[in-house]
Amino acid sequence: MNNNPRQLLLLEEVRQRKSATVEQLAETLGVTLQTVRRDLQRLAEQGLVKRFHGGVRVPSSTVENLAHTQRETLNAEGKARIARAVASQVPNNCSLILNIGTTTEAIAKVLLHHRGLRVITNNLNVAAILCANPDCEVIVAGGVVRKRDRAIVGEAAVEFIRQFRMDIALIGISGIEPDGTLRDFDPREVKVAQTIIAQSREVWLAADHTKFHRPAMVQAATLAQIDRLFTDEPLPEPFPALLQDAEVLCTVA
Repeated sequence: MNNNPRQLLLLEEVRQRKSATVEQLAETLGVTLQTVRRDLQRLAEQGLVKRFHGGVRVPSSTVENLAHTQRETLNAEGKARIARAVASQVPNNCSLILNIGTTTEAIAKVLLHHRGLRVITNNLNVAAILCANPDCEVIVAGGVVRKRDRAIVGEAAVEFIRQFRMDIALIGISGIEPDGTLRDFDPREVKVAQTIIAQSREVWLAADHTKFHRPAMVQAATLAQIDRLFTDEPLPEPFPALLQDAEVLCTVA
C-alpha cells in the first residue's frame, strides 16, 4: 500500500523527533487528533512506527533496517519518479550494476524496454525483474542469500564483482548523514557496495527524501565518491552545499 502525502510527512516528523506525542504531531501538521491517530495506526500496522500511550517512536535503531515489505511501501510513488528519471538517463547498449534496495528494484522495472543492456546484480529481485527483458543479459553475483530481501552478500560476492569494470553503478543506500557519509546496516552488504563503487566508471545514487538525515551504523561511501544523485524532493540543509563541494550532479524527480 502507498501512504498518502500527509502520512509521509507524519512519518518524517516522527523520524526527526525520534518520538512524539499525538498532540505534537497534530499541531505540527495542522490536523485533528483523530486524523493523527488514524494515520499513526496505519503506519504502525506497516511496522513504520511503534506506538506507546499517547504517542509514537521510531521502530528501530541505527543497527537494523526496516523489513523489505515495509520499505517497498514507504514512499513508493517518490521511488517510482526517481526510477523513471534514472532510466531516462541510462543509454542503450551499456553495462550496469545494480545493488540491494527497493529503489534499485523500482529502477529495474523501468529498464524493461531498454536494449542491449548487460546487468550485474547482487539482488535476486532485480535479476527476476530484468529477466523479463529479452534484450538484457543478467549476471548474478554468487554469495550468501539474505533471506529477508533476497540480497546476495559476503566475500564471494565481493570477489565475483571484482572481475568486472562496469559503465554505470546504480546504487541505493539506507541513510545519508549530514557529514556527507552514505551509510547502511549490514557490514557484509556494505563491503559489496564498496566493491561496486570501486569497479564502476560512474556511480549514480538513487535516494528518496526519507534517506537524508537518516542514521545507520556502517559507512559505505561518501558523497565525493558519487557522480550523480537522483532524489524526489528538494534537498534539505546542509546537502546542497555538500553536493556542490563534491561536484555531484543532482536530479530532483
